[in-house]
Amino acid sequence: MVTGGSRGIGAAIVKRLAAEGVKVVLTYVSSPEKAAGVVAEIKASGGFAIALKADSAISSDITAAVAKTIADFGHIDILVNNAGIYIGKAFDEHTLEDYDQIMAVNVQAVFVAALAAVKGMPEGGRIITIGSNMGDNALRPQTTLYTMSKSALQGFTRGLARDLGSRKITVNLVQPGPTNTDMNPADAPRADFLRTRMALSDYGTVDEIAALVNFLASDEASYITGSFLTIDGGLNA
Repeated sequence: MVTGGSRGIGAAIVKRLAAEGVKVVLTYVSSPEKAAGVVAEIKASGGFAIALKADSAISSDITAAVAKTIADFGHIDILVNNAGIYIGKAFDEHTLEDYDQIMAVNVQAVFVAALAAVKGMPEGGRIITIGSNMGDNALRPQTTLYTMSKSALQGFTRGLARDLGSRKITVNLVQPGPTNTDMNPADAPRADFLRTRMALSDYGTVDEIAALVNFLASDEASYITGSFLTIDGGLNA
């Protein structure tokens, strides 16, 4: 199951896992056409995918999507918490509603999905969350809420890895840096500035993020847990 799998990094993860033979359930909230397109592309290639509408800001939506997936397939082997939002503005312009919204999607939904999924997750399962390199480094002003939410995922990953270690379920956090998507294009106004801060001087691709997620979901990564894997072209170096 991949939350927020209809576009960008999420869609790339869905496609990569499906290409490896995984039956993928993806959630979406506002892009039904894009979700249907991802499903159609996977099916045309001989893979399996279905899309469920579920708003990550609404806990009951996430719980229902997980419950339906378990009812249809028996359990969830791999949970990828990908859905996330960004709210950036001057700190004194923020409202409590901004806080509630970003924490609901970026933190609470991750907890809710994992809580629902692990009850039936078999030994050797995988929980992979997509965070941000900004969990380690507030790169610029007007990122306080986002940075806070992504840092929270680090504590969640550490604690849950300990809780589920006896069941051989691994829990890891992928922390992308600037990645070329429609929400954060490589030709955005701040892109050239970010390139000057990177060791590799270019944006990442969604396929590179998906490849790392695929590795963490594989048997080859069975001894990696409680880890934060930053993939940002050396921006945080």
